[in-house]
Amino acid sequence: MAGTRVTIRIDFEGQRQIGHGKIRLLELIDQHGSISSAARAMKMSYRRAWLLSAEVNQMFAQPVIETQLGGKGGGHARLTPLGRNLCKLYRDIETGASKRFADEVAQLEAALAVAPEA
Repeated sequence: MAGTRVTIRIDFEGQRQIGHGKIRLLELIDQHGSISSAARAMKMSYRRAWLLSAEVNQMFAQPVIETQLGGKGGGHARLTPLGRNLCKLYRDIETGASKRFADEVAQLEAALAVAPEA
């Protein structure tokens, strides 16, 4: 199961969802300290990254990302304790699902056709 992985998307009420992409964006914001650097790392536009991060921020009762506008030293962004916990809980759910369904995923992977050469 080298290249195969289980990813999770959690659908909340009100057409709100969190999945691998948004979590990865949050992790990269935390790692790089800015939305623009995280966007570059994901090869997405700053606008898209900003919209996604704002969407996640509005999804929860408390902010998951804190931002400071640019100035002399430039702006920055970081995860709040809730944001870090959100990423941890999501990764825990993903790991649990991967372990729980490892046999089933292996069966599906064994049934795959040979992948064409790239």
